[in-house]
Amino acid sequence: MLTSPADTLVCDTVQIAKWQSNPAYDYNRELITPEINVFEWLSRRFGELLRKIFGSRFAEEYSGLILICLAIVILVLIIWFLYKKRPELFMRSPKNKLPYEVEEDTIYGVDFPGGIADALFRSDYREAVRLLYLQTLKRLSDEKRIDWQPYKTPTQYINEVRIPVFRQLTNHFLRVRYGNFEATRELFDSMKSLQEEIGKGGNS
Repeated sequence: MLTSPADTLVCDTVQIAKWQSNPAYDYNRELITPEINVFEWLSRRFGELLRKIFGSRFAEEYSGLILICLAIVILVLIIWFLYKKRPELFMRSPKNKLPYEVEEDTIYGVDFPGGIADALFRSDYREAVRLLYLQTLKRLSDEKRIDWQPYKTPTQYINEVRIPVFRQLTNHFLRVRYGNFEATRELFDSMKSLQEEIGKGGNS
């Protein structure tokens, strides 16, 4: 009768315990993706830079405060840049209102000189500003410098004309029309001068 050979394999539990307690044999750590905190990483890098320049004590006391101040400055610069490039984003307007009223703001069939003169006579500078801007669009359309369409926004015309004076004129119009800025005679006269520059090519 055949008998099974004796099991000669012996488990050394003491050695296994040593291996388990040794970090060098902790292979599971290679399978775990480290969590990256961008703010903490930037804070450490910024702190290292301050330590090199001002010393460790200054870095420990002020690195966090300086980093927050820099973040605020960057945010303000971004907002300022957006305001300069897209002022209509900051205009107050009723909810769900179109940025450009199709039926009212038309450039055809309008007596612009008569309407502007009447608005100025009544000191309705808000209406005078609106008509002056539409008159400018009419002239640009007649000169084939823009492709006027009733659904287009003032920003689209800025991208078509691409001259600084027209951007200034449009920004004035947007602030008065949709931002509830006060329209004055001085503002109208300023826009009138911009309109004349646009008529000359707008490169002066």
